[in-house]
Amino acid sequence: MDSYTTIAAPSQGIYKEKGSKFLAFAYPVGTLDEVKTLVEAKRKEYHDARHVCYAYMLGAARTDFRANDDGEPSGTAGKPILGQINANGLTDILIIVVRYFGGILLGTGGLTAAYKTAVAEAIGAAQTVERLVETRYRITSPYAQLNRVMRIVKELQMSVLAQRQTTECELIAAVRQSQEGQLLARLGQMAFEGVSFEKID
Repeated sequence: MDSYTTIAAPSQGIYKEKGSKFLAFAYPVGTLDEVKTLVEAKRKEYHDARHVCYAYMLGAARTDFRANDDGEPSGTAGKPILGQINANGLTDILIIVVRYFGGILLGTGGLTAAYKTAVAEAIGAAQTVERLVETRYRITSPYAQLNRVMRIVKELQMSVLAQRQTTECELIAAVRQSQEGQLLARLGQMAFEGVSFEKID
C-alpha cells in the first residue's frame, strides 16, 4: 500500500435534533499524544456539555483506532463516529463530537443517527488529501558510483530530500513502501563499490 487518505485541515459539522446539539470537530493527527491533547482541550472548552465523544484512526495500515462513548449508551456515539471514518477510508484523523442535551431522549437509534450525521457534516466540509507511504534512507556514495545511484533513485521515482557533497556524496531520499525491497537489493549489490545506506526516522 503506497498511499493513504486523510484530511488536509481541521473541519467542523453541526447537527440538531429535538433540542440536542451535536458539534463535530475533525482534525488531522499523527500521534496518540496529539489525540489526547485535542480531546482534553475540547473537554475544557466545552466543560458545560453533557458528553464529549470521539474516535480516531492512526497509521497507513489503519490498525490503530479507538472509539469512546463518554457516558452515552454503549455503541451509540464512538461507534458511529468510527463508522464514518471507515466509510470514508480515512486515517490519521480524530473526530470529536460535543453533545449538548436538549431535554428530550433520542433513544439509541436516534443517538446513533445524530452522531453519524454530525460526523458526516464535518467530513463533508473537509478537504481530503492522499499521502504517500514512504521510508527515508541516507545513501552515501563515492563520486565514481554517483551516476548509478542517481539512476536507481530516478527509476524508483524516489524523492530527494537533501543532498550534501564532501569527499563523497550523501543523499537523503524517500522511497515508496512497495519499492523498498528493490532499492535495498540494488544498493546492496553496490556495497563492495563503496556505496552505503541506512534507514532514518
